[in-house]
Amino acid sequence: MQTHKQEDLNFIKELAENNQLTAVIDRRFSFNELPNAFKYFEEGHAQGKVVVTISS
Repeated sequence: MQTHKQEDLNFIKELAENNQLTAVIDRRFSFNELPNAFKYFEEGHAQGKVVVTISS
């Protein structure tokens, strides 16, 4: 089990509160491409977040 130091968590909290964190989106998939999104992620290609878009 991994533990985090309180000072590290506070530092990350400060970064988030000051909008100094950026989410890296590697690739976007439509809902119809969901199997491809899982395959892409599972094969270890993703270098950031894999986003699945659901539209109405």
